[in-house]
Amino acid sequence: MCGIAGVMTSNGGPPDQAVLEAMAKALAHRGPDGTGHYRAGDTAMVHRRLAVIDLVTGDQPIMIKNGPALIANAEIYNYRELAADLGNTPLATRSDCEPPLHCYRRYGLDFVDSLRGMYAIAIHDPAADRLVLARDPFGIKPLYFLERPDLFAFASEPQALIAAGLIAPAVAKDALGELLQLQYAGGRQSLFAGIERVLPGELLVISHGRIVERHRRAALPEGPPERASLGQALARLDQALENSVHAHQQADVPFGMFLSGGIDSSALLVLMARLNSRPVRAYTAGFRAAGVADERAQARAVAQAVGAEAVEVEIDSAQFWRRLPEIAAAVDDACADYAVVPTYLLAERAAKEVKVILSGEGGDEMLAGYGRYRAALRPWWRGGRAMRARGVFDRLNVLRELPPAWRDSVAAAAVNATAPGRSRLQILQASDCVDWLPNDLLVKLDRCLMAHGLEGRTPFLDVELAKTLFRLPDDMKLSGDVGKWLLRQWLDQRLPVARAFERKRGFTVPVAEWIAERGVRLGPLIEAQPAIRAICRPGRVAPLYRARGKHAGFAGWTLLFYALWHRRHILGLAPAGDVFETLAATPRD
Repeated sequence: MCGIAGVMTSNGGPPDQAVLEAMAKALAHRGPDGTGHYRAGDTAMVHRRLAVIDLVTGDQPIMIKNGPALIANAEIYNYRELAADLGNTPLATRSDCEPPLHCYRRYGLDFVDSLRGMYAIAIHDPAADRLVLARDPFGIKPLYFLERPDLFAFASEPQALIAAGLIAPAVAKDALGELLQLQYAGGRQSLFAGIERVLPGELLVISHGRIVERHRRAALPEGPPERASLGQALARLDQALENSVHAHQQADVPFGMFLSGGIDSSALLVLMARLNSRPVRAYTAGFRAAGVADERAQARAVAQAVGAEAVEVEIDSAQFWRRLPEIAAAVDDACADYAVVPTYLLAERAAKEVKVILSGEGGDEMLAGYGRYRAALRPWWRGGRAMRARGVFDRLNVLRELPPAWRDSVAAAAVNATAPGRSRLQILQASDCVDWLPNDLLVKLDRCLMAHGLEGRTPFLDVELAKTLFRLPDDMKLSGDVGKWLLRQWLDQRLPVARAFERKRGFTVPVAEWIAERGVRLGPLIEAQPAIRAICRPGRVAPLYRARGKHAGFAGWTLLFYALWHRRHILGLAPAGDVFETLAATPRD
């Protein structure tokens, strides 16, 4: 993967070279294999490359003589098919990102409709006097922008815009409310005031430093669930999954995968083993803590059954306290998902041996694996409840005020997901794909892997695969109290050792247990942080860290992560050691 950034001025003058250099430096971790620059009139762009396909001639920008130029943070899986469709169009490289540039020249803004892959693309077209930004339909690859009276700027990460001095770091109040209550901020607004997200599937047209057009490409197909027999559905699932995994394995560098003891990653491993002659390298995290399911034994059994090479990473409380400040520093578009801890440490280990990782994000959304779907479909008198009806800080009396608009992005996602013919289950799935998936799971995956120069790929999040999975019959996704029912059937037939129908505990990280062990010391340090004093009632934070229970644990973790995030990304202070040393070093003024 890569990092991209650029500036278009409003007055037609050339962008400041120092700004571009600062953004390139800030994005260096995303592209350690090279830097590319582009300048033409009122627009300048910079590209940091992580070389994965076409290692020799794939440098960017890619330009057509006397025509448009492209930079991209992308993997386009159907680039060979696109090249063939272009006929006699001469290609200067073997890069997967060159065919999209020629598609743009041929089809204009509709070029994205032909792309299969993950991408954040910027195209400058001097002849049309416009800059075009496009993001993939699932929002796998990030892209942010800001508008000022004198310029428009974009970057793969918000921190690059801040590092270049284009905007002063400040917290967006409504987004903070969402982070506190949901543990992620949804919608267009990032946690940084003035910095917005290009939405999943969105295409922006910018001219003279102003957005003049917006378009949107849907990730999911239209229409209700399709009828199918069990045999037909299993055959379609097998073919579509194999096709997606095959496409996602395209690389000129070593690749591996993240393996838990769960259904999604086990299914990916089965297909990777089917498609590769060499053993797949599978990385698994485990925890040294009481009361937490350690998935290493199950993952090891699955890996051995298909001849994969199992690599295990044990994570304990000492690592948690020592490494959390740097992890929070890596996740600039904050999501307080405790899975950032194992994801970051797994990526660090994997990056020593591979350059690409396949991961199971999206399986629960595509095949209805979450318990919240079952709860939302039940009537209220049977314990049914709307998704995300309760916030992390409800009834705790810790915040100065409960954020009034914290469910706005959730409600907007539900509205956007409601389409003619869709079932109630499809609407719930589509809501998660619009909101939770890109702004929590995919932010976590992108930042934790890119911090180590590692590319993450998500075969379940593929527009071609979605055509099959999203329109499966509802009762083959969710049967009784069993989610991902059809995938379990498929996996049970192909890998019995995976124990596909065994009730498994959800993936958890023992942060609540670790925090409780050190809560007496941690609570006063958290309460003294300027960011926490601004949002919490005096005297209410330290007692929270002495409390027990899941609800208090989630709240305590959220405040801890936010305090570390704010210290790094708003106050601009680098980590000063472990959690306790870093918090103690924060200025109190």
